[in-house]
Amino acid sequence: MFKKLDTLILRSFVAPFFATFFISLFVLVMQFFWLYIDDLVGKGLEVTTIFKLIAYVTATLVPLALPLAMLLSSIMTFGNLGETFELVAIKSSGISLLRFMRPLLIVAIAISGLAFVFANNVIPVAQLKLAALKYDIIIAKPAFDIKEGVFYNQIKDFAIKIGKKEKDDSTIKNIVIFEKRYGIQDNIIVADSGIMKVSNNKKFLEFVLKDGWRYEEKAQANSATNTDYIRLGFKEYKKIFDLRSLQMNQSADSSFRYDPKMLSIRQLNYSIDSFKTIQQKFIKRNNTEVAETLPFVQYVNATFKQAKPLKHVNNITAIIPDSIRTIIFDNANSKLNIARNTTAIAANDFEFKNESKINHQIEWHRKFTLSFACIVLFLIGAPLGSIIRKGGLGLPLVFSIIFFIIFHMINTFGEKFVEESVASPFVGMWLSSMILLPIGFFLTFKAMRDSQLFNQEFYYRTFKGVREFIKKFKKIKV
Repeated sequence: MFKKLDTLILRSFVAPFFATFFISLFVLVMQFFWLYIDDLVGKGLEVTTIFKLIAYVTATLVPLALPLAMLLSSIMTFGNLGETFELVAIKSSGISLLRFMRPLLIVAIAISGLAFVFANNVIPVAQLKLAALKYDIIIAKPAFDIKEGVFYNQIKDFAIKIGKKEKDDSTIKNIVIFEKRYGIQDNIIVADSGIMKVSNNKKFLEFVLKDGWRYEEKAQANSATNTDYIRLGFKEYKKIFDLRSLQMNQSADSSFRYDPKMLSIRQLNYSIDSFKTIQQKFIKRNNTEVAETLPFVQYVNATFKQAKPLKHVNNITAIIPDSIRTIIFDNANSKLNIARNTTAIAANDFEFKNESKINHQIEWHRKFTLSFACIVLFLIGAPLGSIIRKGGLGLPLVFSIIFFIIFHMINTFGEKFVEESVASPFVGMWLSSMILLPIGFFLTFKAMRDSQLFNQEFYYRTFKGVREFIKKFKKIKV
């Protein structure tokens, strides 16, 4: 009987899980493209580049989509079973809710493990590829598109203006081309009409100009003031422009490999271990550099034999001769400024290294917290669905959005606390699990006792006496 029951719950869970997973993933991917829409539009991206970008973005968002899908699908599954009274029939046969949840809990643990493997092995590579591709797209110049009546200056050393383009986008009229020569005057080409076309390999733009003039001004040899003005008329003139500067280049992945998001657990452990002695190294370095600037520092801890009693001096200027007082003060100020600058540089370097250490620790904990979130949100979704007893995408979707927003906000706050050194990396990154896990246990406890936690009629009956008391109080007052 239990095997049939496990099969029933698993069959009821599989379809909602995959549906909600792909919907969640689609929404998160669309959110990414909405964020970078200005950097993507008008770049003339190839279809393969777009598909690569979608694949990399999708891979990086899988660990975030899995907890959301786990929450929504578990609410839908138990809500559907409760709405059709199958859950009531199972409980009436003596099977507890915990036993009923057991197969899905095992599935949640398996999905959590899969999410961790994915985050540790696939995400770093996808993040690395995505960072390189996103950088290439953002710095790429706009796709080639010359508009009527507007100077186009994206081609290096040229400014092109077309008065009119025919419907075929090839025949052009009233052409003006400025060619920068960084001399006395730029070269100018004007033509009444022409044909514009791009080479088959997309590397060159070819203008076949008709009925025009070319103007050029050259400086004479051995003369800084005398110039030659050349005007050349033509019936047909071919001008070729190099478009390779407009094409998107492919950056090397190695340029982005030092970001902690691109590292696995093993690599993060190695990097974090290298940061452990950072404080001792900087103290030793600072002491050495300051001692080179201020020689007396090396005698701070030294002991000396006093030959004769020293005379107490209230003001150091009293024992410095007037003739060298200015020289000594200037020398002391110079030494102090050097020491201060040296210490400031070391402090900035230490702060940068410490921030890098914190970022590595954040990414180390993130790989575990997002995976463990699948279990936490399942423990919220399963009892919540059995309490509300509503299937479909209506009420379950509302509760899923509420709890996922709470989870995401706590996660964000915890990460900010870590970055600002308000909390340790462990506390900050596990803050959402620490808060939501007791809520999951509470909802499971309520669901095992058939709680009326979200029953509107229960609250109506509960506060009925309060309403009657208020009415009686109003009548007595009148």
